Amino acid sequence: MTLLHVRDHGGDGTPLVLLHGAGRSHADWDASAAVLTAGHRVLAVDLPGHGRSPGVSPWAIPAVVRHIADALDAHDVPEAVVVGHSLGGLVAVEYARAFEGRVRAAVDLDGFWYGRPGEYPGAERVLELLRSSAGAVAPPGYIEAQVAHAARYGIPSDRAEAAARAAVRPLPDGGWQTLPERAAALEMYGELGRLGALGVTAWLDGVTCPLLLVQAGRPEPPRPSMAWFDDLSARFARGLAAELAGLSRNRATVTVGRIDAGHPMVLEAPDTVAALIAGFVRDLPDGQARETRSR
Repeated sequence: MTLLHVRDHGGDGTPLVLLHGAGRSHADWDASAAVLTAGHRVLAVDLPGHGRSPGVSPWAIPAVVRHIADALDAHDVPEAVVVGHSLGGLVAVEYARAFEGRVRAAVDLDGFWYGRPGEYPGAERVLELLRSSAGAVAPPGYIEAQVAHAARYGIPSDRAEAAARAAVRPLPDGGWQTLPERAAALEMYGELGRLGALGVTAWLDGVTCPLLLVQAGRPEPPRPSMAWFDDLSARFARGLAAELAGLSRNRATVTVGRIDAGHPMVLEAPDTVAALIAGFVRDLPDGQARETRSR
């Protein structure tokens, strides 16, 4: 059996399983986990091919969620609230779909794709860019560049550097292998595109456990060379907010949240993220949809 790498942060209470985004690792969750252990047992998982986890072939959602279940079995966690950021949010929801009896609730932190084909013109260009850089070998200055990029969101340099180093593998020439490597990364982005093409509402059909769906409240920092992306992001943010509001009105199991942070919210605002998760779990017996806002 191939077991994924799990960072067991300890703690007592309802178990929380934390999943990171594409090309990231469990280390993104370190600051939030330190807060969440006050009331929960917290485990952060490296997805297949990421961080310190082995790869899987093909990188497909059914295999990924099965490996997560095996890792939780190895840590004696039969039931948990599964929380994911970005790609990890999509995986958290798919885990809840596949293992309904093992999931008390799922949290998706800004893990949404750009809707059905043609719904948001320009989205296909984003997927092309992701595929073109999938599994790239980065130059020696990669970590410094990642820290500089994180500073645009106000992420402290020490936190950004630790997370960046945990997400890549050093090479003998001083460069860095980004993860997952190219073949798996292309399969991963294929899965992202497949799920995203359903649109959020249709994608969530059949998921019966309580869901917290959280949207980033701040736009991405402007990129003068990518004005098309800024326009796409603004259009998508407005459309997603309307779609999530409709879901919260029509499905009693859906809670909608919004965080005053950008997409890398787990690194940018770890205390706020932790408070939102803890509050949602604390209120689970209500079984009522509500809209929560953290500022």
